[in-house]
Amino acid sequence: MLEFKTTGFNGYAVKYSPFFDNKIAVAASANFGLVGNGRLYILRLTPHGIQAEKWFDTQDSVYDTAWSEGHENQIVAGCGDGSVKLYDIALNEFPVQSYEEHNREVYAVHWNLVAKDTFASSSWDGTIKIWSPMRTASILTLPTHSCTYSTAFSPHSPSIISSVTSDSHLRVFDLRTPASARNHLVNLIPIHGQPPSSNNHGPFSPPSEALTHDWNKYRNTIIATAGVDQIIRTFDLRNPQGGPVALLRGHDYAVRRVAWSPHLSDVLISASYDMTCRVWTDGTAIGQNAHLGNTALGAGGRELGRMGHHTEFATGVDWCLFGSEGWCASTAWDERVLVWDVRSFMMG
Repeated sequence: MLEFKTTGFNGYAVKYSPFFDNKIAVAASANFGLVGNGRLYILRLTPHGIQAEKWFDTQDSVYDTAWSEGHENQIVAGCGDGSVKLYDIALNEFPVQSYEEHNREVYAVHWNLVAKDTFASSSWDGTIKIWSPMRTASILTLPTHSCTYSTAFSPHSPSIISSVTSDSHLRVFDLRTPASARNHLVNLIPIHGQPPSSNNHGPFSPPSEALTHDWNKYRNTIIATAGVDQIIRTFDLRNPQGGPVALLRGHDYAVRRVAWSPHLSDVLISASYDMTCRVWTDGTAIGQNAHLGNTALGAGGRELGRMGHHTEFATGVDWCLFGSEGWCASTAWDERVLVWDVRSFMMG
């Protein structure tokens, strides 16, 4: 395991570069993101450990970051003052662009993996905005009418974008649809709705804030969500009102981040306020062609392992896209970035 100290700054998000297996970015904030400055770290993995290649200081907290999918040196940061800042890591100190249309904290940024000239941001102001690095104003605003903690483009389509919000809903927008009264909204899924009857799902859970979600990289209709109630749920968009396919229980406090593996279709990782990062299978490695709506499809979902070396809220985790399928990076409020191999923490 490798470690880097973000001294004076508490981690909020960590992202591997899509171009280099030895470069990661970390979004961090002073005073736990409550007040004060932020910092975006660019770190390099070397034979001598993790070293800071450079960092960019901001006047407010940095809550999230996303590498450009089309330019190896560009990266965006979502900030507490409502701005989205675009940096070129080949330059020093200042952003090359600052987008300032949000009027509350920007809690998530995500680059389009298919149409690589656009990225999205979501905010506590109840909106998602889509941007181009070549334009100073947003291309489109999508209303969610609720604090939007997480937004993401589908890795399978340039036109589909999703979000989870404080009102406990998963929203899916399709930008190919007419901008009617629904503002491109094609699915509004209650995350805490009553699941299909099954002994594996247990009792109904009351609504609570959803904090994170991610698209499966191999199955284009599968999304995982998680949040305050500690449960990771997977949904199949082919049956949006059918309730969760799998419920993954085990965290003791809120789940702050989930990320599907870029290597295995049934594996995902999570970071939680219980100070652990955990690896899961959703139970679909066998029987992925089972009939839609068969709740046994996710019955084999379970925890595969956990990493418990953080000593404060674990807030960010990401998979390395290259090489061996087990390497991850995590960050937490303990001012540490850890790079580790999930296979070292697998349960027997």
